[in-house]
Amino acid sequence: MTLTGSQEDWTLKRDKGYSPVQSLVAAAAACGAYVYQEVLENSKVAFEFEKVIASYTRDTEDRVGPIDSISLTFYLKVTEDQQDKAIRCLKLVSRNCPVIQSLDPKIKVIETAEFI
Repeated sequence: MTLTGSQEDWTLKRDKGYSPVQSLVAAAAACGAYVYQEVLENSKVAFEFEKVIASYTRDTEDRVGPIDSISLTFYLKVTEDQQDKAIRCLKLVSRNCPVIQSLDPKIKVIETAEFI
């Protein structure tokens, strides 16, 4: 299967491209990053967003191996005096991200900020 995009196509096939699980985690990461940036802007936090790194774990006890947790680490530049406010803004990411809201509630989503 190929997911056609405006920039490039994604191959969705086991061992030959992105798996559907990786695509789901990538969608949560992208959406979470968009939401976090919007929350920071609305909160008047000056920032320079660098990247988001996503990782996930799967439930190995379940025969299907569903996603158990997703960790999103946002890397950004924020002045030291606004870092606490930027950390507080993280709590608004999951509740305002439509992709994360669409996940099974059993999936834990952990957001952290790393200041560079």
